[in-house]
Amino acid sequence: MMEMRAGGHLYLQTNENQNQVINYVRGEDGTLTEVERCPTGGAGSGTFNYRADPRAIILEGAQRLILTPDRRFLFAVNNLDNSVSSFAVGEEGRLTLLDVKPTGNVVSGMTGTAKSLAYSPSSGTLYVLHTIGPDHIRLISVDSQGMLSARPEAYTAVPPDKPARITTMLTLAPDERFLLVGSSIDEAPAANPDGSPVLSVQRNGVPHSIFSNAPDPDGLAVFSVDRDGALGEPMFQDSGGSSPWCPLFLNHRPRQFVIALATADSVSLATLEPDGKVTPGPAVQADTSKGFGFPCWMSMTPDDRLVFATMTGHSYITSWRLEGNALYVARDPACPEIPGDGTFRDLGGTVGSGPIDMWMTPDGSYLYQIYPNASKVIGYAVQSDGELIEVTSADIPYNSPHSLAGF
Repeated sequence: MMEMRAGGHLYLQTNENQNQVINYVRGEDGTLTEVERCPTGGAGSGTFNYRADPRAIILEGAQRLILTPDRRFLFAVNNLDNSVSSFAVGEEGRLTLLDVKPTGNVVSGMTGTAKSLAYSPSSGTLYVLHTIGPDHIRLISVDSQGMLSARPEAYTAVPPDKPARITTMLTLAPDERFLLVGSSIDEAPAANPDGSPVLSVQRNGVPHSIFSNAPDPDGLAVFSVDRDGALGEPMFQDSGGSSPWCPLFLNHRPRQFVIALATADSVSLATLEPDGKVTPGPAVQADTSKGFGFPCWMSMTPDDRLVFATMTGHSYITSWRLEGNALYVARDPACPEIPGDGTFRDLGGTVGSGPIDMWMTPDGSYLYQIYPNASKVIGYAVQSDGELIEVTSADIPYNSPHSLAGF
């Protein structure tokens, strides 16, 4: 048991058809040891061809697996059947399935679209984001024992003139007064004869990007949050660049957040004003000489000094450093490229391993990254200059895993 307390735990959602959570013990040196696999009681999307299957863009999101701040409960979203599972987290990090409940959105096609979670401890409200609307956000109440009860509220998270917009993830502000919703594209791309996506459409005879917030400055939705967890009307705001992903609020300046601008290959420092208005900062771009990098999933060191972003198009991670109110590229890349098996291609057509989600230890010492097309989760030691040095690797199911959480 002493070994299990040495570092902590990392949880990975397999997202298989019979969805499971893999529980790893983390050693003090960052190494991973698998200790159990816990069925969620729900269904994930399973293994599929990311290059050819339309579910790929629909299912991509962040924070499918989250812990409550007191570490008593772990929540997992099951996207194939639109359900949410709750687990009790034992003293030694062991998981016990408590409850599984539908989100309230009916599965109407080849898969459900539930994809991202946020939790408000003050009201005991779990927010569940779905890719497809009109009911993008559904609410679930969590009682003191971790049992779930679906609430009747449902909210649309896209502008009225963009009903086909694809949302990505939820982020609750540290004071729990606002809920932010990211987005990627304004409509699913058509396919060229070779199967590659068409990234623009004709509107009034003029080519128009399908990426959200390009050019209309409305890619980020911000909802006010009432004391009982209910949401106000959304404010659609400029994210500072196209395809806003993964707002990360600073630990020491809770009104400011770093946001990834996926199809702008950039990250930006933004400010959330007391009235919910967002003031975006300059977009700081990564290396684009090899094409789209698509920074999406991000983590930040506890001192707010380093930000790491998954470069899905390049199969590696890039780091930025924050100095005052300015961001600078620190290491690009921050680690070696991890190759896949040759079957994954991103929206830009680049072959790679399709890195998806990451998680950083609370002390900022280690960063863990999922490479689903390489069937690996890799752990890195975080260096002070933003470099990442591999210290551990664990085999995971092929293609399907999506989301990490831990303590």
